[in-house]
Amino acid sequence: MTVSSRQERRSPVMADVARVAGVSHQTVSRVLNDHPNVRTETRTRVLAAIDQLGYRRNLVARALVTRHSRTLGVVSFDTTLYGPASTVYGIEQAARAAGYFVSIVSLRTIDRAGVREALDYLAEQGVDGIVVVAPQRSAASALADLPPGVPAVAVEGDHGGDVSVVSVDQVEGARLATEHLLGLGHETVWHVRGPLDWLEAEGRIAGWRAALEAAGRPVPEPLPGDWSPRSGYEAGRLLARIPEITAVFVANDQMALGALRAFAEAGVDVPGRISVVGFDDVPESEFFSPPLTTVRQDFGAVGRHSIAMLLKQIEEGQAQSRERFVVSPEFKVRASTSPARR
Repeated sequence: MTVSSRQERRSPVMADVARVAGVSHQTVSRVLNDHPNVRTETRTRVLAAIDQLGYRRNLVARALVTRHSRTLGVVSFDTTLYGPASTVYGIEQAARAAGYFVSIVSLRTIDRAGVREALDYLAEQGVDGIVVVAPQRSAASALADLPPGVPAVAVEGDHGGDVSVVSVDQVEGARLATEHLLGLGHETVWHVRGPLDWLEAEGRIAGWRAALEAAGRPVPEPLPGDWSPRSGYEAGRLLARIPEITAVFVANDQMALGALRAFAEAGVDVPGRISVVGFDDVPESEFFSPPLTTVRQDFGAVGRHSIAMLLKQIEEGQAQSRERFVVSPEFKVRASTSPARR
């Protein structure tokens, strides 16, 4: 069957243009977005294929806005991590409760090229709107690439952008963790941070620092981490060698698990010698040794509010209305913290 006969059955999509032009899907996307790094002859060949097929350059916006498929698109990053995975699950459950299906695209990194490719894919699925799980700073520029008029919500995104955002109050969660430890009589609180390009890591550092400064306490240099138990273990080995350290706030429960392992190997009693607080309240945290005091994020609430916000845009035609909703965290006290020894 020829390409032209296939087009009689359906509207051409980007994959058809790529096939006729003899280029990749990404190259077609670059031509459509006037990317400078495309050779003149390649650009000419792609444009000729577009004209031959009658491909509409505004297919992304048209497909997202005008089709009513009862399907929502979700663009996410690294769903092997507890936070993004739980966020996607919360979104999926909320969408299903509202009578919508979900089409998920998981990206290695949230950047302009990746988001644009994901949008192209979701457009071909005919989704009614999209949720972008955007925990990294690099996602801010990617969200600026959204076609105008497309119903969209960012989760854990930059509140200074042009897209509606739902997020957990990371600053408040870190403040609760730090004030809990100070309230137990610890002179100061050390911090094992997350990656600096993550908005959640920025918020947790800010809340920790603000609580210490408000109390007039020393602010130690944060120790680096990458969300993994291994990085928490390495930080814990360093902390165990400093006798005056009595309290540490770790930016997520997985790193806290690694720190607890390091403390156990070094013969450091938790919470007798060092009190430890994590963040996330992963299902296993209450079974750590000792059970972990931590900050709980309500991913179900994040999902419900993001879907409600998106459906409002779809139903009322208020795409990208720049709404903001912040979900409050909950503090869970368990056995990994205790009063400082005098």
